[in-house]
Amino acid sequence: MGTASNSSQHSNAPSMPVRAGVAIVLGVLVNVGIVLGATSLGVAPGFRPLSVPPVAIFSAVGAVGAVVVYQGFRRYVDRADYYFVRVAAVVLVLSFLPDVGLLFGDPAATVPGVVVLMLMHVVVATASVWALVYWTRSE
Repeated sequence: MGTASNSSQHSNAPSMPVRAGVAIVLGVLVNVGIVLGATSLGVAPGFRPLSVPPVAIFSAVGAVGAVVVYQGFRRYVDRADYYFVRVAAVVLVLSFLPDVGLLFGDPAATVPGVVVLMLMHVVVATASVWALVYWTRSE
């Protein structure tokens, strides 16, 4: 297994730590904004997953996980960007399952609240894929 020559390896591209930091910070900040907006609109009052601490923590954990997987792909897989984007899409879809489960296990969960949680998964996935794979392609 060799390292693929990815477009993300341009000499003038942001470094991996910078791209990783942007993915993490962007995902957390956008999701905190979403949860504050949803809370102010009264979406699912009392639904603990829609509060700032868990949203910030799980957003950061998700983005860090994406960075770790991406780094592993870059190190061990040819066409790392190609496979990372596909795996990220599958993981995103699978990440919706626990959210749907909350509708049946948490009495404070509402359909709008769960949809907001799913949207936040999309935010972290999009921020991570963009920062890690596509940011350098826009040059």
